[in-house]
Amino acid sequence: RIIKEKYPDVPVIYFANGGSSYLELQKDMGCDMIAVDWSVDMKEARKILGPDIPISGNIDPTILFGTKEQIEQAVRDCIDKAGGPGKHLLNLGHGVMQGTPEEAVGWLVDECKRYRGQNA
Repeated sequence: RIIKEKYPDVPVIYFANGGSSYLELQKDMGCDMIAVDWSVDMKEARKILGPDIPISGNIDPTILFGTKEQIEQAVRDCIDKAGGPGKHLLNLGHGVMQGTPEEAVGWLVDECKRYRGQNA
């Protein structure tokens, strides 16, 4: 809240690595978005935070060492659990790990752009 009061036009995204275990306490922080790490299920995070708090996350970064199909499915699952396309900002739950194949990052980005939701 202190940052938003001083800089009201600057978007504030709150991320605490490991902070997903206390999401209930983050609901009234006054930030513009809460980013969740990969350790919490996105559906559970959405349930705790409710439909109106913008949320970011939270694909497990190790999925990028998987197959193209596994990566695409992880993208679709995360989007659907967050409420569908346009309901959150999809990203990795803790950044790209060293040694991640660049091709895998491309597969993730491509599926993010392509996927329109389970009811499309």
